[in-house]
Amino acid sequence: MNNPGLFQARWNLRRLALCNLVPLALLAFWLWPTGQMVCVIFDEWLFYRLNSPLATNPIWLHIWAIASLRPFDAVVGVILLTLLIKGDWVFKANEVRQAFFGFLSTLLLLLLIRMLFSKLAVHMDWQHSSPSMMIDSAVRMSDYFPGLEKAWELKDRSSQSFPGDHASVLLIWALFMTVFSRSTWQTAVIWSLALLFMMPRLVAGAHWGQDDYIGGVMLAVWALGWGYYTPLAYYVSEFFLKVTAPVFELLSRLPVVSRMSVVRATS
Repeated sequence: MNNPGLFQARWNLRRLALCNLVPLALLAFWLWPTGQMVCVIFDEWLFYRLNSPLATNPIWLHIWAIASLRPFDAVVGVILLTLLIKGDWVFKANEVRQAFFGFLSTLLLLLLIRMLFSKLAVHMDWQHSSPSMMIDSAVRMSDYFPGLEKAWELKDRSSQSFPGDHASVLLIWALFMTVFSRSTWQTAVIWSLALLFMMPRLVAGAHWGQDDYIGGVMLAVWALGWGYYTPLAYYVSEFFLKVTAPVFELLSRLPVVSRMSVVRATS
């Protein structure tokens, strides 16, 4: 039996309108010459504060070099997924499977929105290169670790850094979890992790701050609005709960896997 209260088969027009107005307001501010100047001034200050210590602090350099590797993104994904499907943390044990499929639908919607917006950004000439490519004094970690860049794709630059796709995924996870968060400390943990995992790209210079707090927030809020405050998450989660039921029935017979909340029966 499903949990009908987790997602709703109706439109929340007020929240949906808000989730469209906020991104449009951010975009308008970013396109406004004065707003763009404020973003650039702040971003340059932030970049120098985060990036300059790489040249003088070996510990700082090695920590963020590891965090900027592509395999580390997989580690982050495992951490976020674990918290999403951990029973009786944000979601009750019998809700995590439905929550997982609801989040999956929102994430897929985010990818679609990101693809469409990226094409619009190119067409409107909104794209820009990352600070590591535009600031001559930038500390480029790939210069220090050429072997890591070649073998593990060290992410420290981008010729099209707007919007911050890495940040948008972290932000949609944080927003989705916050909607269901049951305490202040849960919300604090969620956002602390999201902001921490956004840091590597900013420290390395792969993204400007505005790529994240403008572009990433825009995409994430749009995805949350059209994913959660419409019937999308409800119907997609219902569909996947039904079609995957036989698979989870088989998994529930495995000794260790059967103990996972996402595998247990949803009733």
